[in-house]
Amino acid sequence: MKFRAAWALAAVLPVLSGCHTLREMTSESCHKPRPYMAARSVPPLTIPTGLSSPNTRDALVVPPLKGPVLPPPTAKEPCLDAPPSYIAARPKPAPKA
Repeated sequence: MKFRAAWALAAVLPVLSGCHTLREMTSESCHKPRPYMAARSVPPLTIPTGLSSPNTRDALVVPPLKGPVLPPPTAKEPCLDAPPSYIAARPKPAPKA
């Protein structure tokens, strides 16, 4: 009997331990401030005299934002990265006449 309980516990523990990561992936996660939101731009690299500058020809350039900045989603709005629900609401049956 103890052997079966040990196997059942071994099968259930990985499932239960994944619940914490599932809670983090809910739609509420985009409404919390994140560390990357405080990131700021830095000035370009300055090369000391006597040293050669790095090849920046193939460097990636982030274009400036052209247009209005969208407001952050409210607590009732879904996150942009949250997938839509796959379960559609069932239509109500027609009233019987």
